[in-house]
Amino acid sequence: MLILAAFLLFACATYYQKTQKFQSYIMNGELEKAMAWLNHNDKDKEGKNELLYYMYRGWVAWMQGDYVSSNADLEIADMLIEDYKKQVGYEALALISNPGTRPYQAEDFEKTMVNYFKAMNYIAEGQYDEAIVEARRISIKLQQLNSKYGDHQNRYSDDAFAHLVIGLLYDASNDFNNAFIAYRNALEVYETIYSENFGVNVPEQLKLDILRTAALTGFRDEVAYYEKKFGLKYNPEKSQGGDLIFIWQNGFGPVKDEWSITFTMVPGDVGFVTYTNEEYGLTFPFYIGDRSSSEQAQLRDLSILRVAFPKYVERLPIYQSAYITANGQQYPLELAENINNIAFKTLHDRMLREFGNALLRVATKKAIELGVREATKNKSEEGKLDLGDIAPAAVTIINAATEKADTRNWQTLPHDISYARIRLPAGEHSISIKMSGPHGTDENTFTIQIRDSKTTFFNLQSLETEIPSN
Repeated sequence: MLILAAFLLFACATYYQKTQKFQSYIMNGELEKAMAWLNHNDKDKEGKNELLYYMYRGWVAWMQGDYVSSNADLEIADMLIEDYKKQVGYEALALISNPGTRPYQAEDFEKTMVNYFKAMNYIAEGQYDEAIVEARRISIKLQQLNSKYGDHQNRYSDDAFAHLVIGLLYDASNDFNNAFIAYRNALEVYETIYSENFGVNVPEQLKLDILRTAALTGFRDEVAYYEKKFGLKYNPEKSQGGDLIFIWQNGFGPVKDEWSITFTMVPGDVGFVTYTNEEYGLTFPFYIGDRSSSEQAQLRDLSILRVAFPKYVERLPIYQSAYITANGQQYPLELAENINNIAFKTLHDRMLREFGNALLRVATKKAIELGVREATKNKSEEGKLDLGDIAPAAVTIINAATEKADTRNWQTLPHDISYARIRLPAGEHSISIKMSGPHGTDENTFTIQIRDSKTTFFNLQSLETEIPSN
C-alpha cells in the first residue's frame, strides 16, 4: 500500500513539478547543467515524451549558440510532429486512464515554434533561404490544422509574426517585392486575428517597412494608399550603413496545471444519455443504443461525472518593456508575438473541441467500475468470490487517481517576442538594452558589428520570470 501511495502521489504531480530541476537550471542560465539533465533523463528519448525531449534539446543548444546541433534536434521534433500516427494501444489506454499516457503531440503554437527556432538557427548561420522555408512552414501547418478542425473554433489560424519574419528575411536579401507581400500579409493578420484575440496591435515598424518596400518596388499607388491608411508620410532613408534587427524574447510562457468540471446526467432521447454543466452552458449527448442492455444500464446510472482538464498558469516576466540605445538614440522594442496569450486561447479552443472525448473517457472508466461492482456482488451472493477478484474499492481508487489532465507542455518558449529595426553606420557598435518592470530596471550591453548595406540579426532571450505559486 505504501508503494501504491507513493506512486499515486508522484502521478498527481504536474509535469512542471516533475521537471523543476531542469527549469531551475534554465532560469539561472546554467545551460550546461540543463543539457546534462536532459542527457541523464534520456528515457524520454524514445518514450511518450520523446517530442518534448527533442524540443528542449533543440532550445538549449540554440541558447548555447550550437545552431547546427539545435537544428538537428528540432528536425527530429518536426518529423515527430509530421509523422505522428495514432497508436491503438496508447489510445485504448488513454480511454481508461488519462491523455497523459499517450505520446505528447504538442499544442498548435508549440508545433509552429519548432519552425521559428529552426528559422532563427538558419538566420544565425546566414542561411536566409532556409530560414524563409521554415517561416513559411508555420503558415502551412496552421492551414492544415484549420482544415482538420472544420467548423470548430480555432483562433490561432494564422501567425502574424511568421509573416513578419519572412518579410524581414526577404528584405535582408534585397527582395523588396516579396518583402512587401510578406509585410502586407503580416499587417492583415495583426489587424484581424492578433488585435482581436491576442492583444497584439500592428507594430509601427511594420508600417514603416510596408511603406519603404512598396516605394523600393515602385508601387506608387500602394505607397499613397498606406500613407493615408497609417497617417504617415514616407521618407526615404538618407543615412548610409546597415540595419540591425534586434529580437527580444522576454521571459517564459505559461505552464500547465489541472482543473476539473462536474457534469450531471439528464434524461435524453431514446438510446442516448446526455451530460450537462449549467455553469458553463455545456451539453453533450452520447448514443448508447448500440451497446448491451447491461452497459446501457450502467451508463444511465452515472448521474454525476467529474472530468479533469489542463489549464495554463501564467509565468509573468520580470520585465514588461524595453528599449535599445545605439549611437545616443533610443529605439523602443515593439511587441510582435504574445506566446502567453496564444497559449491560453488555443488551449481554450482545444478544450471546447475535446470536451466530448473527455466525458467519454470518464464515462468508460465509471462503467468499468460499475461492472466490476456488479460482478463482485453476483459472485459474493453465489459464494464464489475469492482474493483473485478485483475489489470494487480498488477500481474506484484507480479511477480517481487516473482521472488526470495532461499537464505536459514546452516550458522554455518565451512569454512574448518584441523587435526593433535600427539603421547604423558600418562598423562596431556598443548596443545597450534597458528592460523595465514593476520591480525595477536592468541594462545589458552588447558589441555588434554592422556591415554596409547589410542586415544583422541579433536575438536576446531574457530568463527572468516569476515562478508559479502552484
